[in-house]
Amino acid sequence: MKKHFVTFYSPGTFVSEESSKPIESWDVNKAMEMAHDVVERYGATPYGFRFTTRGRGDADMDSNRIGESQFYHLGGKVETLAQVEARNDPKEETLRWNMRTNGYDKIVVNDNSYRSVHPLGKDDVVLDWKPRRKKKTA
Repeated sequence: MKKHFVTFYSPGTFVSEESSKPIESWDVNKAMEMAHDVVERYGATPYGFRFTTRGRGDADMDSNRIGESQFYHLGGKVETLAQVEARNDPKEETLRWNMRTNGYDKIVVNDNSYRSVHPLGKDDVVLDWKPRRKKKTA
């Protein structure tokens, strides 16, 4: 038995909020559409997602992760270490230090809801996506 899931990641207080939902297949377009309906605490919306597949054999008590996709960033601006260093913003001292210390050549800055900044992994994909804003009702 196998089942596919998409896990959405949204900005959190100390760690990312995660919401996993079943999905028929690793369909990027379907996941992008589903992301519009994900809202976490304080109105946070996803900055990205990844797919997983879980499976269980007849003798297994619980399922196991048997597959995982690369990370898909829901929009965002890619910046290099050189760009961040050239800006020399005093508020980004910790960011520059973290990028140099951890060997992060590129980051993704996402403002879908709250600003979040994440390393851009070599297999990551940055999608052209913007959240649909809910219209306020009177």
